[in-house]
Order: sequence, then structure tokens, then C-alpha cells
Amino acid sequence: MRLPSSIFVSVSLFTAETTAALYLSSTYRSAGDQIWQGLTLLFTLVPSVLVQLTLTFIHRDLSRDRPLVLLLHILQLGPIVRCLEAFCIYGSVGRVEEPYVSITRKKQMPRGGQSEEVERQVGQAEGKLFTHRAAFARTSVIQAFLGSAPQLTLQLYICVLQQGRPFISLVFFLIPGTLMVISMLSIVYGALRCNILAIKIKYDDYEVDVRPAAYLCIFMWRSFEIASRVVVLVLFSSVLQLWILPVVLLNFLVFFLYPWILFWKSHSPFPENIEKTLTRVGTTIVLCLLTFLYAGINMFCWSAVRVKLSDPDLINKSQNWYRMALYYMLRFVENASLLLLWYVYKTDFYNFICAPLLLLQLLVAYAVGIFFMLVFYQFCHPCRRLFSSSMTQSLWNCSSLLCLVCTSPSPRRRPLGKSVLDPLSPGTHKEPGTEGPQDTASDSAEDIPNDTTYDMLDDTVYDTPNEMTNSTQGGINGDISHGASCNA
Repeated sequence: MRLPSSIFVSVSLFTAETTAALYLSSTYRSAGDQIWQGLTLLFTLVPSVLVQLTLTFIHRDLSRDRPLVLLLHILQLGPIVRCLEAFCIYGSVGRVEEPYVSITRKKQMPRGGQSEEVERQVGQAEGKLFTHRAAFARTSVIQAFLGSAPQLTLQLYICVLQQGRPFISLVFFLIPGTLMVISMLSIVYGALRCNILAIKIKYDDYEVDVRPAAYLCIFMWRSFEIASRVVVLVLFSSVLQLWILPVVLLNFLVFFLYPWILFWKSHSPFPENIEKTLTRVGTTIVLCLLTFLYAGINMFCWSAVRVKLSDPDLINKSQNWYRMALYYMLRFVENASLLLLWYVYKTDFYNFICAPLLLLQLLVAYAVGIFFMLVFYQFCHPCRRLFSSSMTQSLWNCSSLLCLVCTSPSPRRRPLGKSVLDPLSPGTHKEPGTEGPQDTASDSAEDIPNDTTYDMLDDTVYDTPNEMTNSTQGGINGDISHGASCNA
């Protein structure tokens, strides 16, 4: 059994950032900056409360008689208590005989076109520790993008605006600098946990082994992407304070409403399987918080976990390379536009720096982040053997599709080919407007039903019958059908 080091890292970052933010807010109060004090406290307490609610919700403490634990969560000490509890469980493994064990079946990564299924016994203590890890993986993402990212942006903005004040100059390398470093580490760690969580959700039938090279690529990818994004927003807001609000609100609303629009268009029933004890109002609140977090992640970086409210698991397990490429192209154009506006309207305050060189460095930094992302998906992804097409081939197909759309004739002059005249086969599901080459890894999740169900709370896989396999995959044996659904 592995040491719960990820839990220790999450709690350490949470405690360090909260302590530094509270001390900095008291420093702002002593200096008379009540606005900065209020915003610093806001970006500290709101994510802390959400973290306590998440831990309570995942561990189902409301349905159990644990008044002391609930009191500690109210006092915002829940992560510390959960960390101590996890290490106590880890220390007790092997000392007490397990009353019962469960058997899990996981597939190994295919070698030579075949994958073996391995059964493993999981004790009660290991199951509890697994639940703790899953809970802290989610709280790390919440803390990173609803607390640390706004906090880093705020503190960098304050330091840029008040660089000339003696008070800020005196403590710049002490308290605000320390808080910004901790916040940056918290954001990158949260983004890394989000990537690992997305991989384990999409390939929950397989035993996923993430190598150190994959962690390094994700760390470099997220560091360059998030750091350049935060600096671009701060520079733009320092010269056009009012215009930053429409930019932020537009980004946030687009990603917040996008899952709800897809859910409305799908005409799917309202999700009822989140938690049995929740009412319809409580379920709506949880879904709104989920899409709120999704929008917060996409504000600063690409969200590896895609929300899909019409899916029973609330997560889209397909890998769509085209959507990822579109996101990064639009984000790069947006960053370049914001930097160009900052360069045009910059004040004399920025005369001590070389503005063209800074602009070029930020664009290159974002491009370097994209480069490490390509390296990760091409060489370091733990499940790259399950991809039906490589990352570079999919991006090449995407660029070819864009060229085809730009150079295609009008619909009136376009000849009607066999693909247009002949009806689609019963097993074919093709949406309009996607005549170009497609990534089969992206489409298989939409066409072939999953034969597993994923529990959002306990990270447990339950086998369910695949009723549509015979009707849609006639002539293909069961092993290939099962591999295709896992490929999604």
C-alpha cells in the first residue's frame, strides 16, 4: 500500500496558503488598505468553506453520528483532521485482521494487442484510504482554481499597482511574494491532480501507472500555461481596469453555461443519482457548483475533466482532440490580443521594462506550455497505447479539416456523392457538419455505450450489462467490443 503522500502535500499547501493569506490580510489592515484586506480574505475563506463541504459530502458525515468531526469542519480544520485520519489508517494496516475484503478487477495496459485482467483483493483499510485520496484530489482542484488562482492574480495586481509605495516595497519579497509562490504551487498541483483524475476516470477499467516523466511534463505544461495566463490578465487589468470585467465575465459565463446548453439540447432527464439524500434543489446546487468549478478551471487553463450533465457519471469520458486544439488556438489569440491592447495603452510606469520583449516572452511561454502538453500526450501519457490515433496525427487531421472547410465549394455547387445519397447504416451515428476526418477515440464514447459505471464519491467501478453490444457490434467478438468502449 502506498504512503498517502498526495494527501500530505494537499494539506500542506492548504495550510501554508491560508496562514500566509491571513497574515497578509492583517498587514493590509495595518497599512489601511481595507479593500485589499477584504479581497484577500474573500479568496481565502470561500474556497476553504467549499473544501470543508466537499470533504463532508464525500465522506457522508451528515448521515453518520460524528459531531466532533463536523465541529472541526466548521472551524475550518477538516483537512488537517482528515490527513491525520488517513495516516492513522495507513499505520494500522497489517496490525488488525480485516473483517472482510473485496475483489477488484483491473486490466493491464495491452502489450502485443492483448490485455490481461488481474484480480486483486482490497481490504477495508485500503478502501478507506482510497476514499481519502479521492476526496483530497477533488479538494485540491477546488482550492487551486477557486482560491489560489484568484489569490495569485490579486496579489500580483496589487504589487504591480503599488510598486512605488514604501510599504509594498518593504514587504514585497516577504509576505506577498511568499503567498504568490505558494499559490502558484497550489494551482499547478491542482491542475496536475485534475489531469490524473481525468485519466483514471476515462480509463477506470485499466490499472493506470503514471511515471515520473508524465508528472514532470504535466508540471511544466501547467506551470507555463497558468503563469503566462495570470501575467497577461494582470498586465491588461493594470491599464484597462474596467475592460477586464467584461473579459472575465464573458470567459466565465461561456464555460459555465456550455454544459447546461448541451444538457438542454440533449433532452436528457434530470440527474438523480448524485446522492440519495439530496433533494432536487440540493442536486441543482451541486450541479451549479460543479459547472462553476469547471468554468473556473477553464478561465486559467484547459480542463482535463469535461463536465457532461446528460451522462450518468456527469463526466465526458471521450477524448476530443479537436475541441482541445480549438481551445488553445482561441486562448492564444485572446492572450495575444490582450497583450497588444496592453502595449498600446501602457502608461509611463512600464518604461523601466522592455515592453516588446515582455510581450514576446509571454507568448513564447504559452507556446512552451503547449509544447510540453504535446510531449505528454505523444510520449508520456500512461494510456497512450489505448489511443486509436496519435496526438500529432489528430492535430494534423484537424488542420486539414479547417483547410477543407475554408476551401470547400458552396452547398449548391457541391456534387452529391454516394455518402450523401446512401442512407446511414443502423450502427452508424454521424452528426451533421463533421464530414472531415475524425478521431475514433473521440467518437467511440458517443457511439458505443460504456459497460462500466463510475461512482463519483467512492471511485468504484461496477459492472453493468452492455445491452447494445449485439445489435451494434454484430460480427465483432466481445473482446474487441469491450476494448473499443474502454478506448473511449
